[in-house]
Amino acid sequence: MKTTTTRLVALLLALVMALSVLAGCSKKAEETTSSTPAASASASASASASASTSAPAEEAKNDTLVVATGDFSQKFSAFFETTAYDMYIANNMNGLALLNSDREGNVVLKGIEGETRAYNGTDYTYYGLGDCDVVQNDDGTVDYNITIRDDAKFEDGTPITIDDVIFSMYVYCDPTYDGAATMYALPIEGMEDYRSGMQTMANLIIANGRDNPTSTFFTEDEYNEYWAAVDKAGVDFVNSIFEACKDYGATTVGEAMNLWNYPDVAKDATPEDCWKAIETAYNGDLATANTTEQASVDLFDAINGYLGDDATKFATGIQTGEGADYISGIKKTGDYSMTLHMTKVDATAIYQLTMVVSPLNYYGDPANYDFDAHKFGFTKGDLSPMKAVGTVPKGAGAYKFVSYENGTVTLEANENYFLGCPKIKTILFKETSAADMLTGISTGTYDLTADDTFNTDAVTSIKGYNSNGELNGDVYTVYTVDNLGYGYLGINANLVKVGDDSGSDQSKDLRKGIATLLAVYRDTVIDSYYGDLANVIQYPISNTSWAAPKPADEGYSIAFSKDVDGKDLYTSDMTDEQKYDAALQASIGFFKAAGYTWDDAAKKFTAAPAGASMSYEVIIPADGSGDHPAYGILTNTKDALASIGITLEINDVSDGNILWDGLDAGTVEMWAAAWQATPDPDMYQIYYSKNIPENGGTNHYHIQDAQLDKLIVDARSSVDQSFRKATYKDCLNIILDWAVEIPNYQRQNATLVSTERVNTATMTPDITTFWGWMNDIQNLEMN
Repeated sequence: MKTTTTRLVALLLALVMALSVLAGCSKKAEETTSSTPAASASASASASASASTSAPAEEAKNDTLVVATGDFSQKFSAFFETTAYDMYIANNMNGLALLNSDREGNVVLKGIEGETRAYNGTDYTYYGLGDCDVVQNDDGTVDYNITIRDDAKFEDGTPITIDDVIFSMYVYCDPTYDGAATMYALPIEGMEDYRSGMQTMANLIIANGRDNPTSTFFTEDEYNEYWAAVDKAGVDFVNSIFEACKDYGATTVGEAMNLWNYPDVAKDATPEDCWKAIETAYNGDLATANTTEQASVDLFDAINGYLGDDATKFATGIQTGEGADYISGIKKTGDYSMTLHMTKVDATAIYQLTMVVSPLNYYGDPANYDFDAHKFGFTKGDLSPMKAVGTVPKGAGAYKFVSYENGTVTLEANENYFLGCPKIKTILFKETSAADMLTGISTGTYDLTADDTFNTDAVTSIKGYNSNGELNGDVYTVYTVDNLGYGYLGINANLVKVGDDSGSDQSKDLRKGIATLLAVYRDTVIDSYYGDLANVIQYPISNTSWAAPKPADEGYSIAFSKDVDGKDLYTSDMTDEQKYDAALQASIGFFKAAGYTWDDAAKKFTAAPAGASMSYEVIIPADGSGDHPAYGILTNTKDALASIGITLEINDVSDGNILWDGLDAGTVEMWAAAWQATPDPDMYQIYYSKNIPENGGTNHYHIQDAQLDKLIVDARSSVDQSFRKATYKDCLNIILDWAVEIPNYQRQNATLVSTERVNTATMTPDITTFWGWMNDIQNLEMN
């Protein structure tokens, strides 16, 4: 139902960094492959490929790979893609990133000659388009000195130069840019001056509101035309909510809005009435309404559809004040080199440099490019040329886009791919329902699934298909990786506290009394729900992150495994029941320390201290049926707390909006949810004090800690990874001490491959969250 963008950290960078591609080419191109660095990028994969190509062919091999994927939105543009499936095409297959990343998600800074890094006991050499030398200057500024290789070409044979890089950067930084990238948010010198003094006509009209058609920047007719398109698009927007709610019993659009957490909308309301209710709820902020309430229709895509040819006019920038005509921090230093000068350290900046480099001669206008004259390949404020070709991408990746027809994207090998020509000639990405992906492998419809869906039912089915009864066999080969994110249980410190101070020792003890019980039931419940497909985690950070503490690290400990005096609760020889009892006794100790009144005769608490309660509610979006990995944890904790006189009310909601809206309103005491992560573990968005929901942030825990704030800022103000990891460990300990987040599980995703049709020996080895099947794809072969 309602999207959860305020609860998820963007996945875009992780997908951009999962760069790779394929191709199948002529004999000449195959010979070139053997002399390129590609053969060293993955030692075992290249060895298998070499052995395979040198052996006599016993029979003709299939030259087409068929991949099952989700639905495309057909925004096959590195500038404007919106879904993961579009990114597969625009970024991973057709695009080439400025900087690559390794198996742990770390950016490769020396891609031209190759950079060797160890993973899982094996050395791998990573190659890419460019190098980057990061220099921290004495005055606090930072220079990113970028050099790209001089032998890379786009798919049409045009050499890639630094002008293509600069052109791409200016598109991402344009004042009217409305894609997902956020390079414009970096502290690049001159960025603010460049982006000031310009707005799109659409934004100016929206800012004027419904009742003010007067402006020097648009006519009344233009004003009326735009709002008419908004109203039509609003009806489509609401109807998509209705469609999403039909399975939940909605028979009218008004009932759908009630389920969508708009209880005041009449059941017989018209779509127009419902759209007005949404617009009113967001005080005319259409952008926020779109991201928060969207079901399946993007409001602005729908608006542009109704505007037709005039959409370009409304999306073009209008000069409203003074603004620079160039970004002073973007400096060209040669045909293949440049410097990005930033006014201060921003640890996340390096991840923005994994941007796809797009060809100036296709997306822009070479005649309108002159760096010294402040001309960058397009007219500032007008990105319509890039959008006009957004459904037909062209890049420097391993595969060239051929077509999208009948739900299928056809790609063919790029003979100009800088790592050499891939072995497979054609790849088809076919839109497929989740239900058909698994069976499609066994029936021969698909060779590989690009979707990450994986569960215990799928495991049972796969083992049934394989003659050996295992997960990997003669029909299926399965590659599992940790999901880029984790499940957790949250507590609002502002609502679960003693007195008025959410950060007092008593308030922390209250929350630790609850957290200790939640934590002790994780192992048995998660094992029952996920089996081998998930692991319990001990720190509030995804295990995929380089900053995540490891069991071998000094000071590593099990979450909430100490009593009020700091003594260990568990020993290795304890049974589960003994652990449950130890946790209950520790919980009693914490509640006593928090000030709860204990009746020793009844062995129960009888009263709560001021500001606290004898009863708390936890919301879990388990579809009203308890189908959630944390549900068993909550029911066990409820029973344990009841045995000592404290009530835990479990509110199992089928409408996730109840939870999401409550979190944004700061009214949810406790909840179960999951975070999506990015390669960089920056904690500013989730834990920094000022980012509480009242200020528009996602600090749903309402944690307010000056020391934590300082550490978060310190960590994001350094590029020294060792320092950052140690600093983040301190942050994690503070978060656990506040007892506002109980880390729960790290689940697994999977790529399913046909053992019969794909030569799995040529798959890239050591697949990880950040290094998937599309990496080293130039080495992949069919059987």
